Amino acid sequence: MDNSRRESEQGRITNRLALVQQQLDSSRTSLQQPPTTMAARDPITCHCLNTLSGTPAANLPVTLTLLSAPASSSSPITYHAVTNADGRVAKWTPAGASSSVPEVLSALPNADSKTNWSVRFEVGPWYEAQGIESFWPEVEVKFTVKGRGQEGQEGWRHYHVPVLLGPWNYSTYRGS
Repeated sequence: MDNSRRESEQGRITNRLALVQQQLDSSRTSLQQPPTTMAARDPITCHCLNTLSGTPAANLPVTLTLLSAPASSSSPITYHAVTNADGRVAKWTPAGASSSVPEVLSALPNADSKTNWSVRFEVGPWYEAQGIESFWPEVEVKFTVKGRGQEGQEGWRHYHVPVLLGPWNYSTYRGS
């Protein structure tokens, strides 16, 4: 094997080892985090996996918006978060002076009240920062939540929105 081929092969091996090390470091970080308990998460959560690399989509900006705002609100109620090392959002930060997600849901008039929500993943800038072209500037999933969000009460079932994300495709489903 000549020197240029050997150097090229060594470069590919070095790049692969660096990628494996990065994934292992990310896995160690997520293993060191304490498990999320029911009390430590909001009634609506999300999770994003990067299908291009087969890893969690860490540090991805996400916005949760209440689309069917209560009559007392003049503008949509919005929350922000960034996915953790495991690609998850368990807690949302209200934008402005908004109430928390549990407060909004618990203020609903009936146990079977329905609200419409949107979760938007800012994938274009996220992929661009990694040097990857993305067809999607953002991925938005709209869904309906039934109930007041009180864990274990009134037949409430947690709402989890997972997204499998690639630069050219995505899919979603209702998680648990």
